[in-house]
Amino acid sequence: MIDTTDTYNKIALLRLAFKGLEENELQEMAPLTELHTYSPGHILCHEGAFEDVFYIVADGQVEITKKIIDGEDERVLRVGGRGDMIGEMALIQNAPRAASVRTVTECTVLEMEKKDFETVLSRSPRMAMDIIRITLDRIRANDQKMIDELQRTNKVLRQLDRNKLEFIQVAAHELRTPLTVLKGYVKVLGSLPTVAGNALLGEVMSGILKGTDRIHEVVNLMLDVTRIDADTLKVAIVPVPLRRLINDLVHDFAQAAMERRIVVAAHHAEESLIINGDPTLIQKALTQLLINAIKYTPDGGRVVITTRPVMMDHHLPGVEIAFRDTGIGLDVEHHDLVFEKFYQVGSVDLHSSGKTTFKGGGPGLGLAIVRGVAKAHGGRAWVESAGHDEEQFLGSTFYLQLPINPSQPQQPVPST
Repeated sequence: MIDTTDTYNKIALLRLAFKGLEENELQEMAPLTELHTYSPGHILCHEGAFEDVFYIVADGQVEITKKIIDGEDERVLRVGGRGDMIGEMALIQNAPRAASVRTVTECTVLEMEKKDFETVLSRSPRMAMDIIRITLDRIRANDQKMIDELQRTNKVLRQLDRNKLEFIQVAAHELRTPLTVLKGYVKVLGSLPTVAGNALLGEVMSGILKGTDRIHEVVNLMLDVTRIDADTLKVAIVPVPLRRLINDLVHDFAQAAMERRIVVAAHHAEESLIINGDPTLIQKALTQLLINAIKYTPDGGRVVITTRPVMMDHHLPGVEIAFRDTGIGLDVEHHDLVFEKFYQVGSVDLHSSGKTTFKGGGPGLGLAIVRGVAKAHGGRAWVESAGHDEEQFLGSTFYLQLPINPSQPQQPVPST
């Protein structure tokens, strides 16, 4: 830092910064300020720090930067030059610095301590108005810059999302044919006398079939999610007996639940639970909700499925299906994100494989299918949980609301 006393005219500099002040006000301010010169790269303001100096740039350039996202580099908000004020809002608000300020070139600044700044500000309403005007102009400029950047980023993200969906669709279709061939050959091998009479080979063949069935399920999920994102997931409007659909689902997962000592129970409202919709799609959504509940409930836990009639938005009669578990729970910041495709809570590396294994890994498509099916029927899906806790097991409740009569019946698409 270099002290500078005579090189710059303080009054002229203050007049440049505060165009609305009278000459006598400028005369009063000048003795309260000091001129200093800093070398390039010097930090005048530290983001997040409480500091007591207000600056006006006399000569040179400064760079105002801010860390927008943790883990990323700071972003340049603007570049300041002669006559620009720096750090005034933090002093006015008694708040930490909102951004960092570095000198880009050798830079001379006019400095004023917080106590002197507050004294002058209290005596001069015009100075306060000038600062408000300058600050609002900066906010508008920063907002516009961030909006432009967000628009560019969203455009790139939309294109990347389209590319990803196109890849998923192609990959899924390419996988189906060899899977079908593989499954067919395995069945042929299994029918041969030398294989059928060999218990060890029979176990191997059973394992291969189980693996191909699991891959086929994932492929079908991939195709379903591409239809959801392309808005081509159509619903067939036919009567759907929810009570029977849910009871059959509980029966289908009885063995998987028993292996993990998880009790799965269904409690239905007394009213009729027949709605109009697509039974195949609704069954897929219910299956994913039960898989999710079992997967994140520890051994010895409980999953309760309840159904009840509800009045949805716009006074539309509907049915609410709730899957309540005694599992690890979910923090509030994940409540919406878990319904996004490919989203995983926690580290994927820590997850084990298996459809109903505790915290078992998966493609991250199940809950995206649930929300897509709900949307296609004019319903909605959401989750409620007190938070994630693997000691207290606070649990989660996933809800699926479906209208009894969807407002716009559509033609079905072929099932996969």
